[in-house]
Amino acid sequence: MFLSCGDSLFDLFAAQGGDIAEVSLAGRVGGAPLNVALGLARLGHPVGFFSKVSSDLFGRQIRGFMAREGIDQQFLIATERNTTLAIVSLDAAGVPTYSFVLEGTADRSIEPGEVPRSLPDAVEVIHFTSYSTVTEPTASSLLQLARQEAGRRIISYDPNIRASVESDLDRWRQKVSEMVPLATLVKASDEDLALLYPGRAVESVLADWLASGVALAVVTRGAEGATAVTASGRSASARGHAVSVVDTVGAGDTFQAALFAGLKESGRMSRDGIATTDEAGLAGLLDFAVRAAAVTCGRRGADLPTRADLGLPPLPTA
Repeated sequence: MFLSCGDSLFDLFAAQGGDIAEVSLAGRVGGAPLNVALGLARLGHPVGFFSKVSSDLFGRQIRGFMAREGIDQQFLIATERNTTLAIVSLDAAGVPTYSFVLEGTADRSIEPGEVPRSLPDAVEVIHFTSYSTVTEPTASSLLQLARQEAGRRIISYDPNIRASVESDLDRWRQKVSEMVPLATLVKASDEDLALLYPGRAVESVLADWLASGVALAVVTRGAEGATAVTASGRSASARGHAVSVVDTVGAGDTFQAALFAGLKESGRMSRDGIATTDEAGLAGLLDFAVRAAAVTCGRRGADLPTRADLGLPPLPTA
């Protein structure tokens, strides 16, 4: 089982009408770690989600959505705090800009004492990402969980920077420096790396991450594809896939979910298996993840692909 942790919110897509005094909003369940969980569930893999979820309208919708999609809810913490809301506006190329309503909201309020002291043996991979890793008290709680489970399970980390939530980039850099040494797999976008380490070559950043103990470091480059390097010194790249872009919401989360699925289905879901993946295998993993992300870019919002969407057969039943 995969376990994705952190943000759970509603994306409210804004559309201006003819009247300057009106803005229409269309809501969709979102949040990077919940999107990753959705992607894994749609690719047929058991996945749970760890977060604090509200009893308000949006929280009830999130729980109903998880039930429909087959995402395990046993790790959820109930609260009466409101659900985080993200107002999403899209530019002409479908690239989103986010404004958040999040003071005192559910997913930002996980306390260290609410972190499970043990997890079921079935949990194989734990994924951390986005603003929940930098906003307190949830950030300290997730770091506690990562430290508790590092060495027992595969830890995955994607900074997924949201400067509109936390504008202090030094805060992000601090959390990256704490999370990366605990991780088996780290994925970041080239835009995130440019914010974190302006002027530094991507290859230099990835080399530092590998030196800290990471088995696989991946950078996504939007329409240009992705590049990865393993601890054993192998590297590969994949080109972008052409698609008529509706928006890019959830593309990186789709890439992450597909990368996990590819590693699992190829029998590489162990530290040694990940670190020793050869160039051909690595290139195939990246190409699959890029192809999956392109499907999401052709749809509105984080509507991640199923196995059928990607031309894959059903997974064999146990």
